[in-house]
Parts: sequence; structure tokens; C-alpha cells
Amino acid sequence: MKSWQRWLVSIFIALMSIVLIAPFFVPVSVVGSDNAHALADADSRFVELPLGSDSIEVHYKEAGTGEPALLLLHGFGASVFSWREVMAPLAEQHREIAFDRPAFGLTERPLRGAWGTAAEWSRGIPYGAEAQADLTIALMDELGVEQAVLVGNSAGGAVSIITALNYPERVKALILISPAVYGGGPNAVTRWLLQTPQMQHIGPLIARRIQDWGIDFARSAWHNPTLITDEVWQGYMAPLQIENWDRALWELTAASRANRLDERLGELTLPILVITGDDDRIVPTTQSVRLAQELPNARLTVIPACGHIAHEECPAPTLEAINQFLASLDN
Repeated sequence: MKSWQRWLVSIFIALMSIVLIAPFFVPVSVVGSDNAHALADADSRFVELPLGSDSIEVHYKEAGTGEPALLLLHGFGASVFSWREVMAPLAEQHREIAFDRPAFGLTERPLRGAWGTAAEWSRGIPYGAEAQADLTIALMDELGVEQAVLVGNSAGGAVSIITALNYPERVKALILISPAVYGGGPNAVTRWLLQTPQMQHIGPLIARRIQDWGIDFARSAWHNPTLITDEVWQGYMAPLQIENWDRALWELTAASRANRLDERLGELTLPILVITGDDDRIVPTTQSVRLAQELPNARLTVIPACGHIAHEECPAPTLEAINQFLASLDN
């Protein structure tokens, strides 16, 4: 081997060593300390639910009586807190259950190596969307809900759709508020990279950046960001006091898969209401309009001067659309 070839090989080995080893020298301290129960509200409830070969403690709130029961699934970075404007009005005529999806709110945050099996983690359990659909049904089983209307916002809308596809007999109808349906997930190479020991080590540091860009993300989700008061923002930030919230958020990222829901819309023949704001910059309004057109049995409500989270920013017209839709199910 010529000297220049040996030199190139040496440089390559050195660079690869840096790439493979350097991440492990980055210190990653544990953040958060409060116990989830210590942050709970007076109406908070916790239940242990089976998931995969293990179980997970889920935080939820329940109110009201009446059929059909409503199951509320929040979006990315949110929690049951995000339903605060609509829960009481909906509970006047319906039993409703809102729960924190894994990696968010006060629901348990399992850690790799201490929960489940390695094979389950490789399949996205417990943080993947398919696993969260299974958890939705487990919660319904525990609470004696045979069939429910799923109300999902953004990523929670995608989980709602997966639940309806996988358990059609358990879902009476869907109410999708700016659902995240279109757009592919990470490719195979990216998924492999997210699962490497190096990324698993430094991933929580990446997840912690939500504390910096989170407020900008929230502002972009509202048509009128001045409505995000200090009280509202603190409600969103409260779960970040829980130990290892950053590791769980990273595991959610690593569990991402391309769900290809747009290829299965024809299977969703149940009644569906799609709600969107006319100024949705997270899931563009045009995508929700397209979704309503491509679903076999859907109606669409576009709320003026409203953003991505209509149930928070524009609760009155959102409730009006939901109540009209629910009334139509009985006709």
C-alpha cells in the first residue's frame, strides 16, 4: 500500500473513531425530579394497563355520562391539559375520557432496558403509534367502554385512525382535529441511526431543545398567539418536571414509523368529522380539506381565524361542530 493510501486509511479510521466514540464522552445528566402523582390535579386518575409483555401507568381524566363515550387523544407536546376548554361542555351530554399518551403528560415514561423486551422496543413498543392504539383499547377495556367516538388532534388524530383501522368494532366514529395523516415518516436508514447506541446516548440532549423552540412551535400553532398566556404555557411545561421526560421524548422520536395512512383511507367507512382552522401552519389547512375529500364518509368544518388546535383557540365553534356531528350519529 502506498504511503498516501495508508494516510487516507489512517484519516478514515480516525474520523470513524471520533464519530463512533465521541458521543459517549458527552455528559448527559438526568433531568426532572418530581413524581407524576405530585403534579396531578384533584380530578386526575391513574391506571395500570397491559402493553406488550409489560404494563404502563396511564394518567387520565373522566367526566360526564351518556352515550356514545368520547375518548380524547392529544397531539405532540400536549397532554390532557389541552382539552381544558371543551371537557366540561362535552361532559354535559357524554361520558368523556382524556388520557396522556406515552411520552407526554403524567403517564409513565418507560426506559429502555428496564421495561419490556429488546424485540418490542425494536418494533416501536411502547412509544410507537401502533402501540398507542393498543393502549387506547386497553384503556377502554379497563374502563368498560365497549365502543367510543375517538377525538384526536394532530398526532393524536393519526393514533385515532390507526385504532379505528386495527379495531373497527370498537370505534363508532372519528372526530379529527387537524390530524397528521399525510407525509412520510423516517426512512430505514434514519430509523437505524436513531436506534444506534450513540444516538440513544445523546438523544435526550436533542429532545431537551423543546424547551427552547417549544414556545415558537406553540405560537405557530395558534392563529392568535397572544392567547397563549403564562398560565397556558405553564400548563404545557408542567410535565417537563418529571424525571427522564427528555429520554421518553427521544424514545418517541426513535419509535417513529411511516404509517402510510393515506393509502388506507378507503377502509375508513365509519362517520368522520374533520375540523381544521383556516390558518393551520402545522398541518396545513389544505391537507385537512384533502383528507375530508378522500375519506368515504366524512364531513368538514373549517373554522375562520383559527390555527392548529381549534379545541383550545376556538372552543365555541369547535364544540358546535362536534355537537352537531354527534347528534347526527343518533339519526
